[in-house]
Amino acid sequence: MTLHTSQTIIRKSLHHELVDRLQTLIINSELKPGGRVPEKELCDQFGVSRTPLREALKVLASDGLVRLEPNRGAWVTQVTEEEVEEVFPVLGALEALSGELACKHITDAEIEEVRALHADMIESYERRDLDAYFSINQKIHRAILTAARNGTLATSCQALSLRMQRARYLANMTDGRWFDAVQEHEKILQYLVARDGKQLAITLLKHMEAKRASVIKWLQSQ
Repeated sequence: MTLHTSQTIIRKSLHHELVDRLQTLIINSELKPGGRVPEKELCDQFGVSRTPLREALKVLASDGLVRLEPNRGAWVTQVTEEEVEEVFPVLGALEALSGELACKHITDAEIEEVRALHADMIESYERRDLDAYFSINQKIHRAILTAARNGTLATSCQALSLRMQRARYLANMTDGRWFDAVQEHEKILQYLVARDGKQLAITLLKHMEAKRASVIKWLQSQ
């Protein structure tokens, strides 16, 4: 009997599901920066053994979200000014490149998808629902990255974005910064619709610089 690819059932593995759940707990600060990862509690909560949990923690360690200490377990890493100053400029350059490439390759359907996400994001802003705002914000940036049609760029950008996502979440936003961020996203949508890669790249770069500055300001206040 010949098996065809279309007959294959694809589902997310336990490994990837655990990685995703742990990432969410860390980004949302349910697992506190500097705190020990409660492996037994998480195993009970997720209904898994320690082996798959520890494999997932190895992935998070490679992403810089936790550190593994022999005989002491895993600890959530803390966001530092040095890390922010090192990562954000690189992330900004990658985001700018993704915008430039996206304008060359994005389809009308993909633009409509981003337009719809933007409308949802504005609604969350008006409701002052920061959790929903952050979630939709990430979807918009991922949609632009996907439209760039560059796997190497996507892998690099997503890895760095993950490291900085929790920093942005921890820092929250003042009303003034939140307003400015929404205005920046208005321009991002405007230049994407116009397929103006040069201006979109400049806008994304400035957008990431503003995020860097807000995170540094928050870290210095702690």
